[in-house]
Amino acid sequence: MGATLFDKIWSEHHLAEDDGGKTLLYIDRVVVDDVRAPQVLKNLERRALPIRRPDLAVVVQDHSVPSFQTHTGLGGSVFIDATREAARRHGLRLLDVGDAEQGISHVALPALGLVLPGSTYLCVDSHSPTVGGAGALGLACGSTELEHVLATQAMWIRKPRQMRLTLEGALGDGVYAKDVILYLIGRLGTDMARGVALELAGSLIASLSVEARLTLCNMAVELGARTCIVAPDETTFAWLAKLPHAPRGEMSSSAHARWRELRSDDDANFDTDLTIDCTGLVPQITWGTSPAQVTSIAGHVPATAAQAGLDEAIWQRALGYMDLAPGARLAGTRIDRVFIGSCTNARLEDIESAARVAVGRKVAFHVKAVVVPGSRAVSRQAEQQGLRDILVDAGFLWGEPGCSMCAGGGGEKVLAGERIISTTNRNFEGRQGAGVRTHLASPATAAAAAVMGEICDPRPLIRSPESA
Repeated sequence: MGATLFDKIWSEHHLAEDDGGKTLLYIDRVVVDDVRAPQVLKNLERRALPIRRPDLAVVVQDHSVPSFQTHTGLGGSVFIDATREAARRHGLRLLDVGDAEQGISHVALPALGLVLPGSTYLCVDSHSPTVGGAGALGLACGSTELEHVLATQAMWIRKPRQMRLTLEGALGDGVYAKDVILYLIGRLGTDMARGVALELAGSLIASLSVEARLTLCNMAVELGARTCIVAPDETTFAWLAKLPHAPRGEMSSSAHARWRELRSDDDANFDTDLTIDCTGLVPQITWGTSPAQVTSIAGHVPATAAQAGLDEAIWQRALGYMDLAPGARLAGTRIDRVFIGSCTNARLEDIESAARVAVGRKVAFHVKAVVVPGSRAVSRQAEQQGLRDILVDAGFLWGEPGCSMCAGGGGEKVLAGERIISTTNRNFEGRQGAGVRTHLASPATAAAAAVMGEICDPRPLIRSPESA
């Protein structure tokens, strides 16, 4: 029987097994974010444990970075200063505030070529599987586990069950990876892939850019997946060729030869194997307080709990929190805020799609709209391509690279009762602030809502950026 892509990466990094069936897995790249760095590194010092491979660890400033310079004295500065000092003491590479390479961990590191196909990547963040879009195995851990990994360069983990999701079809203009993953979560629920190693395959995946694949793997976590991965292909190799720290010359040729073997064998076996045709998919948007509570942009709030596939109490609670009536049409619902950013949708392609909607238009007078690039490199590229000017001219605020409003941070406060269209990955109660009503959508759908002042289909609004 053949091996899956996951099997191949797992076996290459397998070091040992304990009597309970757990594997000691070698970790190629360890990321320490600004929220955990001060305490985790201090704990290692207290235990007199040196970092085994400081050259393979990267410290990032992302969660605590103020979205706007006017907020530099608020909130995150304590974490930022403490992280800077901790990284200095341990001699660790730091992607610091203002540095050319700084950004959200799952945006900046893959785009620098610091996470390569077939490698293992670890971070104390549930959305670490994002890097699967580049053919790497991304794993999340807790702070205590992170201390162990920094000291040993290995992690104890039980090998998960495996699932393949084959996606067929092609996306129409104005429909994006975010719409695909929201549709899948709505269709399959949050338990279908609970705890599994998920592989995404099929003609649809093959047609997508690496950036789009990163978005899919990011939100596979909301399907319940332990990790998610896409086999590297020629699209991946062309993308890597442009990255500053990816292999070059003879090393590149050798790497490509190995990476081409990173695919599931034809006779590989998966515990679950599903195929879904995404032909005709339209933009999606959430109506409730879970990424699984989703409908099409022209859809309606479920009229009954049974129609929603929910327990009556859960359905009623979601409606009450979101202030929506049973059977209500979402299109036309007035909104207050828009946020385009996060490790889900803050890459250059995401900003391009928002600009295609915003070009030549203005943000509605009652809406506050914010764009926060996922990295300093993305911000530079957007400026060079004129995308920043398009969005700023339309009335969007342009923030400093970081996690920003994803979990109500960055110094931006959304008021209780306000309705926000957000390109983030979670819409839980209070996720973006107490009483804040979050609808998840693609950057294009979010930009359309910003200029129209209400939830709407972005497709009629899409223009070429040259229209400015």
